[in-house]
Amino acid sequence: MLKDIKTGQLEGAMRILLIEDDTSLTELLRYGLEEEGFLLDVCHDGTEGLFLALQGAHDIVLLDRMLPGLSGGGILTRMRREGVKTPVIFLTALGEPAEKINGLDLGADDYLVKPFDIGELLARIRSVMRRASGQPSLFLLEFGDIRFLEKESKLIHQGQTCLLPKREGELLAFLLRNPGQVLSRLQIIGNVWGMDAEIEDGNLDNYIYLLRKKFKKLGTNVEIVTVHRQGYCLKEKQEG
Repeated sequence: MLKDIKTGQLEGAMRILLIEDDTSLTELLRYGLEEEGFLLDVCHDGTEGLFLALQGAHDIVLLDRMLPGLSGGGILTRMRREGVKTPVIFLTALGEPAEKINGLDLGADDYLVKPFDIGELLARIRSVMRRASGQPSLFLLEFGDIRFLEKESKLIHQGQTCLLPKREGELLAFLLRNPGQVLSRLQIIGNVWGMDAEIEDGNLDNYIYLLRKKFKKLGTNVEIVTVHRQGYCLKEKQEG
């Protein structure tokens, strides 16, 4: 999510998906990354990794080349074919120049050869996220006639303000970063609560209901539309 590029410090929890079948390396990376304030989702199988990667719920993917079920190259190819633009760093023992070129040609944003130092990985993550920082500002999100100050969790409409509880604010921020897109329940839950979260089925609906009540109270022209059997979509109301 938000990171101060100059200092490398996080101003919010950046969510990383690590797809790696080496459990010893996974635990080392988990410790190092979580110490730096990252939120980490881990899987050890290529098929499961593809499923998670296609949800688009992470800020960056750390991807092993050689995996059971489906190779890292196969995962990346499917991601790019499906239009998932999440930055990807390959983590691999395949260090030959031809392998690096192939990995970058598949759509990887960087390529790190094992063994590597955690400091180098952190530097690569910062570098990749700098290049991807053309995303909307996470301090101020705007759509239609509303603005949302994420750090303060403050929703603003024509001079009126409304402070949102933490989870409502996180949900609204995710919707505001993806306006006009139909977001599945799995995408929303994975991004806002986390892939491993155990929440009751109606929890998301309750939070959507609470946001809709606040939109109505403020009189905004922005609405959260339910798309039958698909999910939710943030849109501007059509006049007339």
